[in-house]
Amino acid sequence: MIFADRSEAGRLLAQKLLVYANRSDVIVLALPRGGVPVAYEVAETLDATLDVFMVRKLGVPFQPELAMGAIASGGVRVLNENVVRSLGISEGVINHVAAREQRELERREQLYRGNKGPLDLRGLTVIIVDDGLATGSTMRAAVSALKHLQPAKVIVAAPVAAQETCEYFEEGIDSMCVCVMTPEPFDGVGRWYRDFSQTGDEEVCDLLQRSWERSAHDLAHV
Repeated sequence: MIFADRSEAGRLLAQKLLVYANRSDVIVLALPRGGVPVAYEVAETLDATLDVFMVRKLGVPFQPELAMGAIASGGVRVLNENVVRSLGISEGVINHVAAREQRELERREQLYRGNKGPLDLRGLTVIIVDDGLATGSTMRAAVSALKHLQPAKVIVAAPVAAQETCEYFEEGIDSMCVCVMTPEPFDGVGRWYRDFSQTGDEEVCDLLQRSWERSAHDLAHV
């Protein structure tokens, strides 16, 4: 199967999540930016609230692709203690990198969420969505951060994922993984989309606004 685009992938993913439809204790969170068009379709199908969950990797200064931790929405910081300890990274270095990434996280949070308050996920079932999971490093940071916000359950959802990455999330005590397909060989997320063009800030803001307007309309007619 090849998805036409992220919207089609989201509609197909939503069919795997119908057990969570029309429930007031469910929220759909997207990892910007590529996860937003997918999550939008999931939220629309399930009639669930949509929001975004910002995660920024904390890269080791002399090896930026190696994550020593991550920060996320809600002031959450998660460290990879093994990396920090083995490389002898000081607290000062961690704080310097975290401050830089915090500025970018806050910029995106302001752009995408405006004046909406902090996410309150206590007791909720959280479906966190991306457009695909290769190594899953960003999603792993997101799930670790989410658990600090005390949701009842975390469901990792993506249209396509590497089998071993999906299995990693299945091993969590309070998490599970839902995918449309886990092809082998995987060959990267973009391989499974005909249109895998970059999702821009404008599209993210537009989809979020449309979803929030739908939710407000639904509340007004309860």
